[in-house]
Amino acid sequence: MVRANGAVSLRELARVVQTSEVTVRRDVRALEAEGLLDRRHGGAVLPGGFTRESGFPQKSHLAAAEKTAIADLAASLVEEGEAIVVGAGTTTQELARRLARVPGLTVVTNSLLVAQALAHANRVEVVMTGGTLRGSNYALVGSGAEQSLQGLRVSRAFLSGSGLTAERGLSTSNMLSASVDRALVQAAAEVVVLADHTKLGADTMFQTVPTDVITRLVTDEPPAHDDRAATELQALADQGVQITVAGTGAVGGPPGGEQVPPGVRPRRDMPLPVQRGRMAAGQFRGPGGGMAAETLERTARVADMRRR
Repeated sequence: MVRANGAVSLRELARVVQTSEVTVRRDVRALEAEGLLDRRHGGAVLPGGFTRESGFPQKSHLAAAEKTAIADLAASLVEEGEAIVVGAGTTTQELARRLARVPGLTVVTNSLLVAQALAHANRVEVVMTGGTLRGSNYALVGSGAEQSLQGLRVSRAFLSGSGLTAERGLSTSNMLSASVDRALVQAAAEVVVLADHTKLGADTMFQTVPTDVITRLVTDEPPAHDDRAATELQALADQGVQITVAGTGAVGGPPGGEQVPPGVRPRRDMPLPVQRGRMAAGQFRGPGGGMAAETLERTARVADMRRR
């Protein structure tokens, strides 16, 4: 799966091999030790994935359910009659499909996929940038795209990317895409980043949006026991980024399904989340407690993951 898609989430691996994410995480560590893949927060990529960018067909299938939930929540932030910019990406494409229902909306974009999603929306005006077509993600890039954005001012920019860290902010693997994204940011009063949990903690070559420029992050809830992702979210919150989580369904959260992840609040004085223990109650096995059988089962799973 990683070889075919370039990257894969732990949730997707757990679904395919029909086991828990905790178990898949151990198996991924074993494969990383053999040099077959690199671990990332909430997922795995091919070795050397720091500079590698997957094509659109691969990206569209990665964390698809999470992207849908993020797009639903992000669309609820957009108001009737608003003017916004929407960058290129599979998550922003999902957002565009939902924006077709917002009357009086003006959308400026460099993405052919975003424009296509809004092409038949009678009450939405779509403004395309100029530029040169980049076929791998159906986006217009280059000086033509950047110059067409000069002098533009909108209320919000909705952007996605290849990785997000508290240290560098949003980043991408392509220099031309990064330059256009920076121009989109310059045109907006607020910047909303759409990033699923597989991108948290991932760092790629070209910075697009520094952390101190990001107004809000819309993401999904990281998998259980993913302490690094929770710590990354906390670090982003400590720098003033508003963190909202899609699809958690918790009772008593803010309206529209918007909420912060457990242990994270958008305040600078919030301590880092407590490190979770490696072993839950009842997991201890004494001598003869079935460890040999578990080892055999894990070996079979790892072999099955190699084949996939």
